[in-house]
Amino acid sequence: MKRNIALQYPHGTLHGTLDLPAAPRGLILLARAHHAAVDTVIAASLAARGYAILAMELLSAQEIQFADATQNVPRLAQRLIDVLDLIRNDGDMQELPLALFANGDLTPAAIRAAAQRDKQVRALACHGGLIDRAGVQALNLLVAPLQMLFDADDETGRQAYLRARTHLSGIHEMQVLNPGEDPAAHVAAWFSLRL
Repeated sequence: MKRNIALQYPHGTLHGTLDLPAAPRGLILLARAHHAAVDTVIAASLAARGYAILAMELLSAQEIQFADATQNVPRLAQRLIDVLDLIRNDGDMQELPLALFANGDLTPAAIRAAAQRDKQVRALACHGGLIDRAGVQALNLLVAPLQMLFDADDETGRQAYLRARTHLSGIHEMQVLNPGEDPAAHVAAWFSLRL
């Protein structure tokens, strides 16, 4: 089953798509700021493994025109929390074990949201991004096991993780991808362990 999801905000509508197989193993919330090729690959890989996928845009069509729109961590984290609230109250999704995947600039917002919804989000995987921008409080509160994936040339992201990991009390790991390596297999393995 496929459903379209919409959340209304003063600056426009956020759109999402729920792909729900007959007997899903769990639900993966795929947080997106724009259509990135890696998100499509990961969504397809996880769907092929029997997960329901909710791919949700966190910026409206109007907001995405601004280069710094992905830098507003509090706004993006609040929108993710709104999506998590929607999931919690939706008959198709509320009973499914939930994991969260974010990419790049959405990583800090995903960590903040997961830290605030610690009983709902069971696992978190992020590809790139500056984890330390989530803030010390969110890093301290994060309970969901966290997997951080970095491209081989992402030295900035790796240094941010190394700075932040002293504040992480829960399970966490970092993996550096080989050039051209698909992160989907790592994400799928992490989620299958945790859900």
